[in-house]
Amino acid sequence: MFTTVTFASILPEILILSIGLLVLILEPFWKDEHKRNAGWLTAGGLFIAMIVSLLFGRPAEPTETLGGMIRFDWLGFFLKMLFMFAAAATALLLMDHEKAGKRGEAYLLMLASLIGMNLMASSADLVMLYLSIETASIPLYILSGFLLDDERSTEAGFKYFLYGTLASTIMLYGFSLLFGFSGTTDLYAIAAALTSGKVSALLAFGVVMLVVAGLGFKVSIVPFHFWAPDVYEGAPTPVAGFLSTASKAAGFAVILRLFFVAFPAFSESWTMVFAVLSAVSMTVGNLLALPQTNIKRLLAYSSISHAGYALIGAVAFSQLGAASVVFYLAAYVATNLLAFGLVMAFQRVTGLEDVKDLAGLSRRNPLMGLMMLAAFLSLAGMPPFGGFVAKVFVFAAGIQADYTWLVVVGIVNSIIGVYYYLNVLKFVYLYRLPGEDEENHPIPLTQPYMIALVVLVVGVIVMGTVFTPFFNWSDAGALNLF
Repeated sequence: MFTTVTFASILPEILILSIGLLVLILEPFWKDEHKRNAGWLTAGGLFIAMIVSLLFGRPAEPTETLGGMIRFDWLGFFLKMLFMFAAAATALLLMDHEKAGKRGEAYLLMLASLIGMNLMASSADLVMLYLSIETASIPLYILSGFLLDDERSTEAGFKYFLYGTLASTIMLYGFSLLFGFSGTTDLYAIAAALTSGKVSALLAFGVVMLVVAGLGFKVSIVPFHFWAPDVYEGAPTPVAGFLSTASKAAGFAVILRLFFVAFPAFSESWTMVFAVLSAVSMTVGNLLALPQTNIKRLLAYSSISHAGYALIGAVAFSQLGAASVVFYLAAYVATNLLAFGLVMAFQRVTGLEDVKDLAGLSRRNPLMGLMMLAAFLSLAGMPPFGGFVAKVFVFAAGIQADYTWLVVVGIVNSIIGVYYYLNVLKFVYLYRLPGEDEENHPIPLTQPYMIALVVLVVGVIVMGTVFTPFFNWSDAGALNLF
Protein backbone atom coordinates (compact mmCIF):
# COMPACT_ATOMS: atom_id res chain seq x y z
CA MET A 1 0.00 0.00 0.00
CA PHE A 2 1.40 3.37 -1.06
CA THR A 3 1.21 5.64 2.01
CA THR A 4 2.57 9.09 2.84
CA VAL A 5 5.49 7.40 4.64
CA THR A 6 6.28 5.39 1.52
CA PHE A 7 6.17 8.56 -0.56
CA ALA A 8 8.42 10.42 1.88
CA SER A 9 10.93 7.55 1.88
CA ILE A 10 11.55 7.93 -1.86
CA LEU A 11 10.83 11.67 -2.18
CA PRO A 12 14.47 12.62 -2.92
CA GLU A 13 14.65 10.01 -5.69
CA ILE A 14 11.37 11.23 -7.21
CA LEU A 15 12.68 14.80 -7.23
CA ILE A 16 16.00 13.76 -8.79
CA LEU A 17 14.14 11.85 -11.49
CA SER A 18 12.03 14.94 -12.15
CA ILE A 19 15.16 17.07 -12.56
CA GLY A 20 16.55 14.53 -15.00
CA LEU A 21 13.36 14.60 -17.05
CA LEU A 22 13.50 18.41 -17.19
CA VAL A 23 17.09 18.31 -18.44
CA LEU A 24 16.16 15.64 -20.98
CA ILE A 25 13.20 17.66 -22.29
CA LEU A 26 14.69 21.18 -22.28
CA GLU A 27 18.33 20.66 -23.26
CA PRO A 28 17.72 19.68 -26.93
CA PHE A 29 15.87 22.97 -27.53
CA TRP A 30 18.69 25.20 -26.27
CA LYS A 31 21.24 26.70 -28.61
CA ASP A 32 24.82 25.54 -28.25
CA GLU A 33 25.86 28.63 -26.30
CA HIS A 34 23.05 28.02 -23.80
CA LYS A 35 23.48 24.27 -23.28
CA ARG A 36 25.66 24.83 -20.22
CA ASN A 37 22.45 26.02 -18.54
CA ALA A 38 21.78 22.34 -17.93
CA GLY A 39 24.30 22.73 -15.11
CA TRP A 40 22.32 25.58 -13.55
CA LEU A 41 19.13 23.52 -13.88
CA THR A 42 20.75 20.46 -12.30
CA ALA A 43 22.44 22.30 -9.44
CA GLY A 44 19.44 24.55 -8.73
CA GLY A 45 17.05 21.63 -8.98
CA LEU A 46 19.08 19.56 -6.53
CA PHE A 47 19.25 22.48 -4.11
CA ILE A 48 15.46 22.84 -4.23
CA ALA A 49 15.07 19.06 -3.91
CA MET A 50 17.18 19.13 -0.74
CA ILE A 51 14.99 21.85 0.76
CA VAL A 52 11.76 20.03 -0.16
CA SER A 53 13.15 16.77 1.27
CA LEU A 54 14.17 18.50 4.50
CA LEU A 55 10.70 20.01 4.83
CA PHE A 56 8.54 17.05 3.81
CA GLY A 57 10.73 13.95 3.65
CA ARG A 58 12.34 13.67 7.08
CA PRO A 59 12.00 10.29 8.79
CA ALA A 60 10.45 9.73 12.21
CA GLU A 61 10.90 6.24 13.61
CA PRO A 62 12.94 3.83 11.44
CA THR A 63 10.50 2.18 9.02
CA GLU A 64 10.76 -0.34 6.22
CA THR A 65 8.84 0.61 3.08
CA LEU A 66 8.25 -0.79 -0.41
CA GLY A 67 7.87 -4.32 0.90
CA GLY A 68 10.96 -4.13 3.07
CA MET A 69 13.24 -3.02 0.23
CA ILE A 70 13.90 0.48 1.67
CA ARG A 71 14.86 1.44 5.22
CA PHE A 72 13.52 4.93 5.98
CA ASP A 73 15.71 6.30 8.77
CA TRP A 74 18.04 9.17 9.64
CA LEU A 75 21.17 7.38 8.47
CA GLY A 76 19.89 7.03 4.94
CA PHE A 77 18.34 10.50 4.92
CA PHE A 78 21.50 12.30 6.08
CA LEU A 79 23.62 10.46 3.51
CA LYS A 80 21.11 11.23 0.75
CA MET A 81 21.43 14.94 1.52
CA LEU A 82 25.22 14.56 1.41
CA PHE A 83 25.14 12.85 -2.01
CA MET A 84 22.75 15.47 -3.41
CA PHE A 85 24.99 18.27 -2.14
CA ALA A 86 28.01 16.64 -3.80
CA ALA A 87 26.11 16.24 -7.08
CA ALA A 88 24.93 19.88 -7.03
CA ALA A 89 28.50 21.10 -6.50
CA THR A 90 29.76 18.77 -9.25
CA ALA A 91 27.12 20.10 -11.67
CA LEU A 92 28.41 23.64 -11.11
CA LEU A 93 32.00 22.51 -11.61
CA LEU A 94 31.04 20.59 -14.75
CA MET A 95 29.42 23.60 -16.44
CA ASP A 96 32.65 25.19 -17.64
CA HIS A 97 34.37 21.98 -18.63
CA GLU A 98 35.34 22.59 -22.25
CA LYS A 99 34.17 19.27 -23.70
CA ALA A 100 31.55 17.94 -21.28
CA GLY A 101 29.92 21.05 -19.81
CA LYS A 102 27.58 21.65 -22.75
CA ARG A 103 26.43 18.05 -23.12
CA GLY A 104 23.17 17.37 -21.32
CA GLU A 105 23.82 13.64 -21.19
CA ALA A 106 26.66 14.24 -18.73
CA TYR A 107 24.23 15.73 -16.22
CA LEU A 108 21.67 12.98 -16.90
CA LEU A 109 24.24 10.27 -16.23
CA MET A 110 25.28 11.97 -13.00
CA LEU A 111 21.66 12.19 -11.86
CA ALA A 112 21.09 8.53 -12.71
CA SER A 113 24.14 7.59 -10.65
CA LEU A 114 22.88 9.82 -7.83
CA ILE A 115 19.60 7.90 -7.66
CA GLY A 116 21.59 4.70 -7.27
CA MET A 117 23.72 6.19 -4.50
CA ASN A 118 20.64 7.38 -2.62
CA LEU A 119 19.16 3.89 -2.78
CA MET A 120 22.47 2.38 -1.67
CA ALA A 121 22.21 4.43 1.52
CA SER A 122 18.70 3.19 2.34
CA SER A 123 18.55 -0.37 0.95
CA ALA A 124 17.40 -3.00 3.45
CA ASP A 125 17.35 -5.90 0.99
CA LEU A 126 20.12 -7.61 -0.95
CA VAL A 127 18.26 -7.37 -4.27
CA MET A 128 17.65 -3.64 -3.88
CA LEU A 129 21.21 -3.18 -2.65
CA TYR A 130 22.73 -4.83 -5.70
CA LEU A 131 20.44 -2.99 -8.13
CA SER A 132 21.26 0.34 -6.50
CA ILE A 133 25.02 -0.35 -6.64
CA GLU A 134 24.79 -1.12 -10.35
CA THR A 135 22.55 1.92 -10.94
CA ALA A 136 25.21 4.08 -9.32
CA SER A 137 28.15 2.40 -11.06
CA ILE A 138 27.14 2.01 -14.72
CA PRO A 139 26.67 5.76 -15.41
CA LEU A 140 30.05 6.39 -13.77
CA TYR A 141 31.72 3.91 -16.13
CA ILE A 142 30.34 5.93 -19.04
CA LEU A 143 31.25 9.30 -17.50
CA SER A 144 34.83 8.16 -16.88
CA GLY A 145 35.26 7.46 -20.58
CA PHE A 146 33.08 10.38 -21.66
CA LEU A 147 35.76 12.16 -23.73
CA LEU A 148 35.97 9.87 -26.74
CA ASP A 149 38.71 11.94 -28.41
CA ASP A 150 40.93 11.68 -25.32
CA GLU A 151 42.88 8.41 -25.07
CA ARG A 152 43.34 8.77 -21.30
CA SER A 153 39.59 9.16 -20.78
CA THR A 154 38.64 6.15 -22.91
CA GLU A 155 41.31 4.10 -21.14
CA ALA A 156 39.96 5.22 -17.76
CA GLY A 157 36.41 4.29 -18.73
CA PHE A 158 37.44 0.88 -20.00
CA LYS A 159 39.57 0.09 -16.94
CA TYR A 160 36.89 1.22 -14.53
CA PHE A 161 34.25 -0.81 -16.36
CA LEU A 162 36.41 -3.93 -16.56
CA TYR A 163 37.53 -3.92 -12.92
CA GLY A 164 34.13 -2.75 -11.69
CA THR A 165 32.35 -5.57 -13.45
CA LEU A 166 34.70 -8.15 -11.94
CA ALA A 167 34.30 -6.70 -8.43
CA SER A 168 30.52 -6.56 -8.85
CA THR A 169 30.45 -10.20 -9.95
CA ILE A 170 32.42 -11.30 -6.89
CA MET A 171 30.15 -9.32 -4.60
CA LEU A 172 27.01 -10.72 -6.26
CA TYR A 173 28.32 -14.24 -5.69
CA GLY A 174 28.70 -13.37 -2.01
CA PHE A 175 25.13 -12.02 -1.95
CA SER A 176 23.80 -15.20 -3.59
CA LEU A 177 25.54 -17.33 -0.95
CA LEU A 178 24.05 -15.15 1.77
CA PHE A 179 20.60 -15.78 0.33
CA GLY A 180 21.31 -19.50 0.01
CA PHE A 181 22.44 -19.87 3.62
CA SER A 182 19.79 -17.66 5.20
CA GLY A 183 16.82 -18.22 2.87
CA THR A 184 16.05 -14.50 2.75
CA THR A 185 17.31 -11.29 1.14
CA ASP A 186 16.20 -9.03 4.00
CA LEU A 187 19.29 -7.70 5.81
CA TYR A 188 17.67 -7.83 9.24
CA ALA A 189 16.37 -11.38 8.69
CA ILE A 190 19.81 -12.45 7.46
CA ALA A 191 21.29 -11.30 10.77
CA ALA A 192 18.85 -13.53 12.67
CA ALA A 193 19.59 -16.51 10.42
CA LEU A 194 23.34 -16.16 10.81
CA THR A 195 23.02 -15.73 14.58
CA SER A 196 21.09 -19.01 14.87
CA GLY A 197 24.29 -21.01 14.38
CA LYS A 198 23.15 -22.90 11.28
CA VAL A 199 26.05 -21.41 9.30
CA SER A 200 29.59 -22.26 10.38
CA ALA A 201 31.93 -19.40 11.25
CA LEU A 202 34.40 -20.44 8.54
CA LEU A 203 31.73 -20.50 5.85
CA ALA A 204 30.33 -17.14 6.96
CA PHE A 205 33.85 -15.69 6.94
CA GLY A 206 34.31 -16.78 3.31
CA VAL A 207 31.06 -15.10 2.31
CA VAL A 208 32.04 -11.94 4.14
CA MET A 209 35.35 -11.85 2.25
CA LEU A 210 33.54 -11.99 -1.09
CA VAL A 211 31.40 -9.03 -0.05
CA VAL A 212 34.47 -7.17 1.24
CA ALA A 213 36.18 -7.62 -2.14
CA GLY A 214 33.25 -6.00 -3.96
CA LEU A 215 32.76 -3.14 -1.54
CA GLY A 216 36.51 -2.66 -1.14
CA PHE A 217 36.63 -1.82 -4.84
CA LYS A 218 33.86 0.75 -4.44
CA VAL A 219 35.72 2.62 -1.66
CA SER A 220 39.19 1.93 -3.17
CA ILE A 221 40.90 0.37 -0.17
CA VAL A 222 44.08 -1.66 -0.64
CA PRO A 223 44.38 -4.19 -2.30
CA PHE A 224 41.33 -3.20 -4.37
CA HIS A 225 42.66 0.28 -5.14
CA PHE A 226 44.64 -0.32 -8.34
CA TRP A 227 42.02 1.24 -10.63
CA ALA A 228 41.78 4.59 -8.82
CA PRO A 229 44.95 6.50 -9.92
CA ASP A 230 44.52 5.74 -13.63
CA VAL A 231 40.78 6.40 -13.62
CA TYR A 232 41.06 9.64 -11.63
CA GLU A 233 43.82 10.88 -13.94
CA GLY A 234 42.07 9.97 -17.18
CA ALA A 235 38.44 10.78 -16.36
CA PRO A 236 37.12 14.32 -16.81
CA THR A 237 38.19 16.17 -13.67
CA PRO A 238 34.62 16.89 -12.43
CA VAL A 239 33.84 13.18 -12.80
CA ALA A 240 37.01 12.26 -10.89
CA GLY A 241 35.93 14.58 -8.08
CA PHE A 242 32.46 13.01 -7.96
CA LEU A 243 33.97 9.52 -8.03
CA SER A 244 36.33 10.26 -5.16
CA THR A 245 33.64 11.75 -2.92
CA ALA A 246 30.01 10.77 -3.48
CA SER A 247 30.77 7.32 -4.92
CA LYS A 248 33.18 6.51 -2.10
CA ALA A 249 30.73 7.79 0.53
CA ALA A 250 27.99 5.59 -0.96
CA GLY A 251 30.28 2.58 -0.65
CA PHE A 252 30.86 3.33 3.01
CA ALA A 253 27.10 3.72 3.50
CA VAL A 254 26.68 0.13 2.29
CA ILE A 255 29.52 -1.07 4.53
CA LEU A 256 27.86 0.46 7.59
CA ARG A 257 24.39 -0.80 6.75
CA LEU A 258 25.43 -4.29 5.67
CA PHE A 259 28.10 -5.20 8.23
CA PHE A 260 26.55 -3.52 11.27
CA VAL A 261 23.10 -4.97 10.54
CA ALA A 262 23.67 -8.33 8.84
CA PHE A 263 26.98 -9.53 10.31
CA PRO A 264 27.04 -8.57 14.01
CA ALA A 265 27.46 -12.23 14.98
CA PHE A 266 30.83 -12.35 13.20
CA SER A 267 32.05 -8.90 14.17
CA GLU A 268 35.27 -10.20 15.72
CA SER A 269 36.33 -11.60 12.35
CA TRP A 270 35.38 -8.81 9.99
CA THR A 271 36.51 -6.00 12.30
CA MET A 272 39.99 -7.51 12.40
CA VAL A 273 39.99 -7.84 8.60
CA PHE A 274 38.91 -4.22 8.26
CA ALA A 275 41.57 -3.18 10.78
CA VAL A 276 44.30 -4.76 8.66
CA LEU A 277 42.86 -3.29 5.45
CA SER A 278 42.62 0.11 7.13
CA ALA A 279 46.26 0.07 8.25
CA VAL A 280 47.49 -1.12 4.84
CA SER A 281 45.33 1.41 2.95
CA MET A 282 46.56 4.33 5.02
CA THR A 283 50.19 3.29 4.64
CA VAL A 284 50.18 2.35 0.96
CA GLY A 285 48.06 5.36 -0.03
CA ASN A 286 50.33 7.84 1.72
CA LEU A 287 53.62 6.26 0.67
CA LEU A 288 52.58 6.07 -2.99
CA ALA A 289 51.33 9.66 -2.88
CA LEU A 290 54.78 10.94 -1.88
CA PRO A 291 56.46 10.62 -5.31
CA GLN A 292 53.46 11.74 -7.39
CA THR A 293 53.92 14.75 -9.67
CA ASN A 294 50.43 14.76 -11.21
CA ILE A 295 47.98 16.47 -8.87
CA LYS A 296 45.07 14.18 -9.82
CA ARG A 297 47.11 11.03 -9.16
CA LEU A 298 48.24 12.54 -5.87
CA LEU A 299 44.61 13.11 -4.87
CA ALA A 300 43.79 9.55 -5.97
CA TYR A 301 46.36 8.04 -3.61
CA SER A 302 45.25 10.54 -0.96
CA SER A 303 41.68 9.23 -1.32
CA ILE A 304 42.95 5.67 -0.77
CA SER A 305 44.56 6.73 2.50
CA HIS A 306 41.40 8.55 3.57
CA ALA A 307 39.38 5.40 2.97
CA GLY A 308 41.72 3.77 5.47
CA TYR A 309 41.11 6.52 8.04
CA ALA A 310 37.32 6.29 7.65
CA LEU A 311 37.49 2.52 8.00
CA ILE A 312 38.74 2.93 11.58
CA GLY A 313 35.22 3.97 12.58
CA ALA A 314 33.76 0.81 11.04
CA VAL A 315 36.40 -1.27 12.84
CA ALA A 316 35.24 0.19 16.15
CA PHE A 317 31.77 -1.37 15.60
CA SER A 318 30.06 1.06 17.97
CA GLN A 319 27.66 3.96 17.79
CA LEU A 320 30.56 6.40 18.08
CA GLY A 321 32.36 4.49 15.34
CA ALA A 322 29.41 4.65 12.94
CA ALA A 323 28.79 8.33 13.76
CA SER A 324 32.46 9.14 13.20
CA VAL A 325 32.37 7.44 9.77
CA VAL A 326 29.31 9.45 8.72
CA PHE A 327 30.87 12.70 9.94
CA TYR A 328 34.17 11.80 8.25
CA LEU A 329 32.33 11.25 4.98
CA ALA A 330 30.65 14.67 5.22
CA ALA A 331 33.95 16.46 5.92
CA TYR A 332 35.78 14.46 3.26
CA VAL A 333 33.18 15.11 0.57
CA ALA A 334 33.40 18.88 1.08
CA THR A 335 37.19 18.88 1.35
CA ASN A 336 38.01 16.64 -1.60
CA LEU A 337 35.42 18.28 -3.85
CA LEU A 338 37.04 21.60 -2.97
CA ALA A 339 40.48 20.25 -3.89
CA PHE A 340 39.27 18.79 -7.19
CA GLY A 341 37.28 21.96 -7.92
CA LEU A 342 40.40 24.07 -7.58
CA VAL A 343 42.29 21.69 -9.86
CA MET A 344 39.45 22.01 -12.40
CA ALA A 345 39.50 25.81 -12.25
CA PHE A 346 43.28 25.85 -12.70
CA GLN A 347 43.20 23.26 -15.48
CA ARG A 348 40.45 25.11 -17.37
CA VAL A 349 42.71 28.14 -17.85
CA THR A 350 46.15 26.55 -18.13
CA GLY A 351 45.45 23.03 -19.41
CA LEU A 352 48.05 21.78 -16.89
CA GLU A 353 47.72 19.39 -13.94
CA ASP A 354 51.21 18.77 -12.57
CA VAL A 355 52.06 19.89 -9.05
CA LYS A 356 54.95 22.05 -10.29
CA ASP A 357 52.54 23.90 -12.59
CA LEU A 358 50.85 25.38 -9.50
CA ALA A 359 53.89 27.64 -8.99
CA GLY A 360 52.80 31.21 -8.33
CA LEU A 361 49.10 30.36 -7.96
CA SER A 362 48.77 32.49 -4.82
CA ARG A 363 49.82 35.52 -6.89
CA ARG A 364 47.83 34.63 -10.00
CA ASN A 365 44.66 34.33 -7.93
CA PRO A 366 45.04 35.03 -4.16
CA LEU A 367 41.54 33.69 -3.38
CA MET A 368 42.31 30.39 -5.07
CA GLY A 369 45.54 30.23 -3.08
CA LEU A 370 43.64 30.61 0.18
CA MET A 371 41.08 28.01 -0.87
CA MET A 372 43.89 25.62 -1.79
CA LEU A 373 45.37 26.22 1.66
CA ALA A 374 42.05 25.34 3.33
CA ALA A 375 41.54 22.22 1.17
CA PHE A 376 44.98 20.70 1.64
CA LEU A 377 45.30 21.55 5.33
CA SER A 378 41.91 19.92 5.87
CA LEU A 379 43.06 16.83 3.97
CA ALA A 380 46.16 16.82 6.16
CA GLY A 381 43.96 16.92 9.28
CA MET A 382 44.99 20.35 10.53
CA PRO A 383 42.72 22.59 12.64
CA PRO A 384 40.48 24.54 12.30
CA PHE A 385 39.21 22.61 9.28
CA GLY A 386 36.73 19.75 8.98
CA GLY A 387 39.38 17.14 8.26
CA PHE A 388 40.92 17.65 11.70
CA VAL A 389 37.68 17.10 13.63
CA ALA A 390 36.79 14.10 11.44
CA LYS A 391 40.10 12.40 12.25
CA VAL A 392 39.71 13.15 15.94
CA PHE A 393 36.34 11.38 15.99
CA VAL A 394 37.47 8.25 14.11
CA PHE A 395 40.62 8.03 16.25
CA ALA A 396 38.48 8.42 19.39
CA ALA A 397 36.23 5.59 18.21
CA GLY A 398 39.30 3.42 17.60
CA ILE A 399 40.67 4.12 21.08
CA GLN A 400 37.29 3.39 22.66
CA ALA A 401 37.20 0.01 20.89
CA ASP A 402 40.75 -0.86 22.09
CA TYR A 403 42.29 -0.57 18.64
CA THR A 404 45.04 1.69 19.92
CA TRP A 405 47.61 0.18 17.55
CA LEU A 406 45.45 1.11 14.57
CA VAL A 407 45.05 4.68 15.81
CA VAL A 408 48.84 4.93 16.21
CA VAL A 409 49.22 3.78 12.59
CA GLY A 410 46.67 6.42 11.59
CA ILE A 411 48.53 9.19 13.42
CA VAL A 412 51.88 8.20 11.89
CA ASN A 413 50.28 8.16 8.44
CA SER A 414 48.70 11.55 9.06
CA ILE A 415 52.19 12.92 9.67
CA ILE A 416 53.40 11.34 6.42
CA GLY A 417 50.44 12.87 4.60
CA VAL A 418 51.29 16.35 5.87
CA TYR A 419 54.51 16.21 3.82
CA TYR A 420 52.97 15.84 0.39
CA TYR A 421 50.05 18.15 1.14
CA LEU A 422 52.45 20.88 2.25
CA ASN A 423 54.59 20.14 -0.79
CA VAL A 424 51.66 21.21 -2.98
CA LEU A 425 51.20 24.37 -0.91
CA LYS A 426 54.93 25.05 -1.25
CA PHE A 427 54.51 25.42 -5.00
CA VAL A 428 51.35 27.49 -4.55
CA TYR A 429 52.90 30.01 -2.16
CA LEU A 430 56.72 29.87 -2.34
CA TYR A 431 57.52 29.18 -5.99
CA ARG A 432 57.22 31.70 -8.82
CA LEU A 433 56.40 31.47 -12.49
CA PRO A 434 59.40 31.69 -14.86
CA GLY A 435 60.01 35.40 -15.29
CA GLU A 436 58.01 36.13 -12.12
CA ASP A 437 55.23 37.78 -14.14
CA GLU A 438 52.22 36.24 -12.41
CA GLU A 439 50.29 39.49 -12.85
CA ASN A 440 50.21 38.87 -16.60
CA HIS A 441 48.88 35.31 -16.19
CA PRO A 442 45.79 35.58 -13.95
CA ILE A 443 43.45 32.66 -13.35
CA PRO A 444 39.90 34.03 -13.30
CA LEU A 445 37.05 32.10 -11.71
CA THR A 446 33.75 31.85 -13.57
CA GLN A 447 30.51 32.35 -11.67
CA PRO A 448 29.68 28.61 -11.32
CA TYR A 449 33.19 27.90 -10.02
CA MET A 450 33.03 30.81 -7.60
CA ILE A 451 29.68 29.67 -6.15
CA ALA A 452 30.72 26.04 -5.80
CA LEU A 453 34.16 26.75 -4.35
CA VAL A 454 32.95 29.35 -1.85
CA VAL A 455 30.19 27.05 -0.60
CA LEU A 456 32.66 24.16 -0.26
CA VAL A 457 35.31 26.18 1.56
CA VAL A 458 32.69 27.54 3.96
CA GLY A 459 31.54 23.98 4.58
CA VAL A 460 35.10 22.82 5.31
CA ILE A 461 35.64 25.65 7.80
CA VAL A 462 32.21 25.35 9.47
CA MET A 463 32.59 21.59 10.00
CA GLY A 464 35.93 22.27 11.66
CA THR A 465 34.64 24.96 14.00
CA VAL A 466 30.87 24.62 14.52
CA PHE A 467 30.83 20.85 14.17
CA THR A 468 28.31 19.92 16.87
CA PRO A 469 25.15 20.03 14.69
CA PHE A 470 26.80 17.92 11.98
CA PHE A 471 28.01 15.35 14.49
CA ASN A 472 24.60 15.24 16.18
CA TRP A 473 23.01 14.41 12.81
CA SER A 474 25.68 11.76 12.23
CA ASP A 475 25.06 10.33 15.68
CA ALA A 476 21.30 10.24 15.10
CA GLY A 477 21.92 8.28 11.91
CA ALA A 478 24.33 5.88 13.62
CA LEU A 479 21.78 5.20 16.35
CA ASN A 480 19.52 3.58 13.72
CA LEU A 481 22.08 0.80 13.24
CA PHE A 482 21.77 -0.46 16.82
